[in-house]
Amino acid sequence: MPRATRVLSLNLGSQAISMAEFRPRTGGGLVLHEYKRRDVAIESAGESIRPAQITAAVKEMLHEMGIKSGSVNYAVPAQSVFARFVKLPSVEEEKIGRIIAFEAQQNVPFPIDEVVWDYQLVGGGAEEQLQVVLVAIKADLLEGMNAAVEEAGLWPVVIGVATMGLYNAFRYNYSDVTEPALLIDIGARTTNLLFIEPGKIFSRSVPIGGSLVTAAVAKEFNEPFATAESRKKAGGFVGLGGGYADPADPDIARMSKIIRSTMTRLHAEIMRSISHYRTQQQGKAPARIYLCGGSSGMPYMREFFQEKLQVPIDFFNPVRNVAIANEANARHIARSAHLLGEVVGLALRTVASCPMELNLRPATVIRAHEVERRRPFLIGTAACVIAALLGWSVFYLHAGGVLRTAKQQVDAKVETLRGLQGKLDGISKDASALDNVALPLLNVVKARSFWAQLLEDLNARLPKENIWVTELVPLSNGKPVIGIPAPPGGAPQSAISAPTPITPTRPAGKGGGPAIDGLLIRGLYLWNPRQQEVVVDYFKNLVASPFFAIDPKNQQKVMKPTMPNNTEWAFPYELQLDLKESLPLP
Repeated sequence: MPRATRVLSLNLGSQAISMAEFRPRTGGGLVLHEYKRRDVAIESAGESIRPAQITAAVKEMLHEMGIKSGSVNYAVPAQSVFARFVKLPSVEEEKIGRIIAFEAQQNVPFPIDEVVWDYQLVGGGAEEQLQVVLVAIKADLLEGMNAAVEEAGLWPVVIGVATMGLYNAFRYNYSDVTEPALLIDIGARTTNLLFIEPGKIFSRSVPIGGSLVTAAVAKEFNEPFATAESRKKAGGFVGLGGGYADPADPDIARMSKIIRSTMTRLHAEIMRSISHYRTQQQGKAPARIYLCGGSSGMPYMREFFQEKLQVPIDFFNPVRNVAIANEANARHIARSAHLLGEVVGLALRTVASCPMELNLRPATVIRAHEVERRRPFLIGTAACVIAALLGWSVFYLHAGGVLRTAKQQVDAKVETLRGLQGKLDGISKDASALDNVALPLLNVVKARSFWAQLLEDLNARLPKENIWVTELVPLSNGKPVIGIPAPPGGAPQSAISAPTPITPTRPAGKGGGPAIDGLLIRGLYLWNPRQQEVVVDYFKNLVASPFFAIDPKNQQKVMKPTMPNNTEWAFPYELQLDLKESLPLP
């Protein structure tokens, strides 16, 4: 696969859309060439960006970057995704997929066929529990966002989750950090908390963000949401508390107190999340905290959390190990570094192996990827077909002349051979008559050895102890060819038992007459430590028999064991088996 020369990554936020263009760096890593961000106006705190707004913003940014179309890795906002961290017992590798599929059905709060979901193993070993990250998103919501991205001229390759992109960016840029860390991503609608330890991750979303601050300001000043958002961006900051003088402007002072009140609520949620992580996930308290997200750039945000949490706090720098293409971009990106975590993490998915590689591709994208994967083979096949046709054309032109010469010679011989045709036709009719006589005899010879071979196969597959066969009854069309007496011990009659012989109704196939197409096996098994499991063993052995057509997944159809009790020493069982090849009845 040719190496990508350009990597586009796109982050679909709640109130902003950001896009970055990267190039792979020689020797590994990324070079950031350009970064664009668009704030999208919304009318209320609970409103989401509409697909038409996504398309318009992406087209505008692509135009400014001089890009018409291309492949893209994009992230959906965390509040649109259901995420659950599940611990599973350590099991064999081949069973992990089935167990996780079952856990997904139990944990995802929507019908599993209405969501797109994926999982990632993030911890555990041979002797430890497995930690699994399950993420799911409503399929119709994802299809809407994906259609908006594709309408802008981009072809999705990776569809990730914003928080997991942040995790990849953190691991790439802070690989030297071994102490427990907490990444606080303060967005518009939610604040995403990422607890990170070596070999361990846990995330939680808190429904407190910049939009909640804007809604509180709009209520305080009795103004529209958009006006309050502009007011917050122009002069908003986190109030420093009672020990500091209020600003001279009374409106700014009121707003700073509102912002501090909302951040105090966020601080309480963070403390609850830390307590939950330590008690429920057996994690450690964070030794250092990193801030990122659109609202984290508000003045005095870092000082507020430093005061409240009493641990070292830094701004997360996702371009710490990413090269910047030119000095002008470097100055611009330095002011926006706390906003770049998601796009850096998404770009890393193309150039490196990442610790979190979830991909929420909808059905339409999977089909498109499959077509794209097969395209080189289809083109190669078409080229081979065309070349073959040309070769055959040349061959047939040459062969045509040779055949015309040969035909003249053959025509002369045909006249001679026509006299022999009548004699051969007579011989052929005699051979057909002999075949009609011999075929019934061959079938009889085959049937003579069939039952001996079948009984030998039944005996060879019978477990060595605690079970034996007492009765074999041939079946036709699910009914016994001869009457079946009641089983010993007064056990209940099988549903197929009959007191008298019946006339089979199923034709034997080629012969068209009645045929034996099944076999009823009755027997007993002794009281033993495994009880009726010896019958299950016999059933499993018979699955490989060349004589019977048995569905190994439909055990109840074939096997009818009797539950053991404390009064008997042996217990009856029945196996109703279909023959692969029917035997005609005389």
